[in-house]
Amino acid sequence: MNTIELEDRFGISFCNRQAIAVERGAGSYVWDEAGNKFLDFTSGWGVTCLGHTHPVITAAIFSQAQKIIQNPNSGFTYSPSRAKLLSTLHELLPPHLVKLFFANSGAEANDAAIKLTRKITGKAKIVSALGSFHGRTFNTLSVSIGRDNTERYLPSLPENQFVDFGDSVAMRHAVDGATAAVIVEPVQGEGGVRIPEPAYLAQVAEICREHNALLIVDEIQTGFGRTGAFFALEHSDPPVQPDILTMGKGIAGGFPFAAFAVTEQIDSRIQKGDHGGTYCGNPLGCAVAASVVAELKEQNLAQRSRRLGVELLGGLTRLQNKYPELLLGVRGKGLLCALQFRADNTVDRLTQNCLDSGLLVTPTRNKVARLMPSLLVSTDEIMEALMILDKSLARVVGN
Repeated sequence: MNTIELEDRFGISFCNRQAIAVERGAGSYVWDEAGNKFLDFTSGWGVTCLGHTHPVITAAIFSQAQKIIQNPNSGFTYSPSRAKLLSTLHELLPPHLVKLFFANSGAEANDAAIKLTRKITGKAKIVSALGSFHGRTFNTLSVSIGRDNTERYLPSLPENQFVDFGDSVAMRHAVDGATAAVIVEPVQGEGGVRIPEPAYLAQVAEICREHNALLIVDEIQTGFGRTGAFFALEHSDPPVQPDILTMGKGIAGGFPFAAFAVTEQIDSRIQKGDHGGTYCGNPLGCAVAASVVAELKEQNLAQRSRRLGVELLGGLTRLQNKYPELLLGVRGKGLLCALQFRADNTVDRLTQNCLDSGLLVTPTRNKVARLMPSLLVSTDEIMEALMILDKSLARVVGN
């Protein structure tokens, strides 16, 4: 049996997979087992921010793996690589966020944030936005997408509430004295690259303060240069100061890793034993993340993302004007962009046509195809992707 047959036979299938067995990658490209080349505009859902097999990542893995991968007694002992990453991130985080903890995934970071806000406030209610996505743990699923999603899992958490994303009036009606926290993305990723008004986050923060609720800003997908700023909350006007900031995906360029940062006030309420994890802040993950974050900073890739995002969005706008019968709109922030289609089935057809022509894109709920190339994507690669999209859209129209 080949790779696809083996996975289909022995693996649990929670999603519809594309018929491609990726064997290797370099930069913005990947190759399947037959040697066919594909331009990757998914970045593994925004993870491979430096592209595939970037030398700073492979060097960090090789160097640290020769020293130690996992500490004895895990987090009970100190680690030079963990200390280095803590110091590096402290310099880049908003100054009011003073303490960090590392996790294995964005879902774990968000789960811990929700758990801690409930423990600290003594309240249970969490307010989230319709269309949001914060992870696949029970805690994070309970504040993701909407009631049609959360009611699939038992027991339900009826005290949690969803409001329209970007609607501060609806948020004001939802948050009350029973609210432990609001969790919100600066830009919704899985929700379809939905971008709120610049004042939205600050308005939510003010509402939280009025009711002694905490604000969790989920930067799992938007952080580390993806939207044209190192953290997407930097787009907020006026500035916003969340109580907890969660991070993941691009933090380690493809290595499973995440983090959350808290204020001094939150840290002062955390007690020994409130949280932990076997692999949290393991030396190998910390070494990789430190190398990625240093590269992002030294090469000023957030600014590069902002500049190339303008090029990509401009090309997508031209496609919208060319295919108005298919495309309702386009939108984006930095190198997180979306094609908004008029019909759901068009997304799947486009995704398959792109795959057939050597381009990988991300089909997304709400009739959206998401584009998230590496932050090191070139102008030529953007033009190549736009040409393939053009041909693929034309085939959809023709069929």
